[in-house]
Amino acid sequence: MSFSILCSGGADGPTTVFFAGKLGMGWPNVWGLCIVILLLIPNIIYAIKAKGQQNQCKNKWMNCLEQVGRYGCMIFMIFNFEKMGFFSAEAFVVYMFGNILLLLSYGIIWIMFFCKKTYWKQTALAVIPICVFLLCGITMRHYLLIGFAVLFGVAHLYVTNKNRG
Repeated sequence: MSFSILCSGGADGPTTVFFAGKLGMGWPNVWGLCIVILLLIPNIIYAIKAKGQQNQCKNKWMNCLEQVGRYGCMIFMIFNFEKMGFFSAEAFVVYMFGNILLLLSYGIIWIMFFCKKTYWKQTALAVIPICVFLLCGITMRHYLLIGFAVLFGVAHLYVTNKNRG
């Protein structure tokens, strides 16, 4: 019995397509949208609480690359512009449980960061989204997402290090 039939209870249509891992171009990824929203919520709260905080990174190229990488990751987490999908049932399980663990860690570290800011928490809050984007890209064979995640990762870690504090 195939994985798609097991997961979808024999249903056809979008459910089977999603679980079978054969997302074609134009299919929005609802899970990806949920992940992006969960990543953004604490960032929005922090931006509201830390009004007037200045970016200490003066390298305009790295600041620009960080934003290009960030928005590229968010777009490619939600929209599929290339043929992609899970290459196995195990990849889907890694995608789901890996993201759950990463997002739980992210939320817990944000709570700790709101209580007391330290550099290790700041760095963890930079690394976890990169890991989320890479995990999603790799498990779904989404090569554009992987590329933007690498770009975002390099620039985001650079900018985070310059904003140490």
